[in-house]
Amino acid sequence: MTVTIYHNPDCGTSRNTLAMIRNAGIEPSVIDYLQNPPGRDQLKTMIAAAGLSVRAAIREKGTPYDALGLADPALSDDQLLNAMLAHPILINRPFVITPIGTRLCRPSEVVLDILPDTHQGAFAKEDGEQVLDAGGKRLV
Repeated sequence: MTVTIYHNPDCGTSRNTLAMIRNAGIEPSVIDYLQNPPGRDQLKTMIAAAGLSVRAAIREKGTPYDALGLADPALSDDQLLNAMLAHPILINRPFVITPIGTRLCRPSEVVLDILPDTHQGAFAKEDGEQVLDAGGKRLV
């Protein structure tokens, strides 16, 4: 199965999501989106495929969101996309794309919705929260 994750290695949610993909026996294509951001068309496609609005795909915390005035409800999707492309840190993460679907994996266990049931045993997040039992079955 081909899986792509738009990943930020400094983000715990992104690291947990990547680890769950690997726990399913899949080595994904890992794109550090801060270094290699998606293009406009790819970003629009990911957001739409995940069933999100452009505004819902923007990250506020730890970004120039406030400084850029992005809370203004009058801003168009194109204006928001322009800001995300100019400042990739504004793209919420991690986005994961599989043949089953595309999701913004917040919380990280959302990724389980778009992975096959091939998990290799128990899985706990970095904070210790158990997500899969010893048989690889979802707990949350």
